[in-house]
Amino acid sequence: MLLTVDAGNTNTVFAVFDGEKLVFESRVNTDTARMKDQYAVTLMDIFKLRNLPTSSITGAIISSVVPPTTAQIKAAIHDLFGIGSLLIGPGLKTGLNIKIDDPSCLGGDLVCGSVAAKEFYKMPCIIIDMGTIIKVQALDKTGAFVGCTLSPGMGISFEAMDRETAALPLVGVDKVERVIGTNSPDSIRSGVLHGIGCMLDGLVERFEEELGVQKEQCTVVVTGGNAPQIKPYCRRDFEVNPHLVSQGLRVVYEKNR
Repeated sequence: MLLTVDAGNTNTVFAVFDGEKLVFESRVNTDTARMKDQYAVTLMDIFKLRNLPTSSITGAIISSVVPPTTAQIKAAIHDLFGIGSLLIGPGLKTGLNIKIDDPSCLGGDLVCGSVAAKEFYKMPCIIIDMGTIIKVQALDKTGAFVGCTLSPGMGISFEAMDRETAALPLVGVDKVERVIGTNSPDSIRSGVLHGIGCMLDGLVERFEEELGVQKEQCTVVVTGGNAPQIKPYCRRDFEVNPHLVSQGLRVVYEKNR
């Protein structure tokens, strides 16, 4: 079995694959102060919870946008499973044509999401990753990565209004029906959730214009921890795939093992 690790700014996602089948996916908070033994204990507890022996893992691959955690996770995997880990970065075969100014600087999560989209969805494709940062990625009709936009995520938006204002409260991601709020909490939720929904609808439309395709010709896939929450606030139809980056890690591993 294969262990994949996607270390993001807020969450680290551990997934196990048996061939192409996803056995499980588990999210833990990313903590740059966590040491290798703490990651090893966390992984061991996850495997116990799933009734899966650690001896079943024969390969591992890591994508990380948090450099301080990368070495600690890699060392924990070596100690717990007795294996080395592939690391997403220059020199690893991905099959992805990256058409940006400096391909070597593209984050591993964007690479893996694009690899999975190219493998499983019709091109051209727009990928929306609803994480700490909202990343909207464009793949052209050949499946090449041609660029992206980066915007503050839902959590950052809520926290910024609480931190930078004297009277506005910190609110959670509760559902809000109306766009026009009649109290402060609902007005904040509406501004963030409906605002992000409108932004994504508009970005998808403008991406299609720049890609030179007709409206609604692109496949749109949404992934990330907040993907299900944002769907009701978008008018553009799209597919939700919360496992896209993990699936991409598996595909890259198969290309390199």
